[in-house]
Amino acid sequence: QVQLVESGGGLVQPGGSLRLSCTASGFMFSIYAMSWYRQAPGKEREFVAAIGPSGMPDYKDSVKGRFTISRDNAKNTVYLQMNSLKPEDTAVYYCYTRILSTPNWGQGTQVTVSS
Repeated sequence: QVQLVESGGGLVQPGGSLRLSCTASGFMFSIYAMSWYRQAPGKEREFVAAIGPSGMPDYKDSVKGRFTISRDNAKNTVYLQMNSLKPEDTAVYYCYTRILSTPNWGQGTQVTVSS
């Protein structure tokens, strides 16, 4: 079955960096778009970034220039490099893919930006 496992979250000071990873299994990773979403306390889950099978990225406006999404098809892994982090980036970050109209989510990894 489809599994998405995130890692790399943690506590970081404003202006700091983190790299999230999502390792996938149970499907042909290389032919599917992969996305990152996040959910802050008391808020709805929101789109952060996506990357297509060919590597074309897309970003939420507020993270453009600070976040970079990438993928390694040989490792079945998608990454989110987050630089210049702000307190408003604090959230649980989820890996996501849709396969044959079925949404698939990871368990999430907590990112906290605080001094």
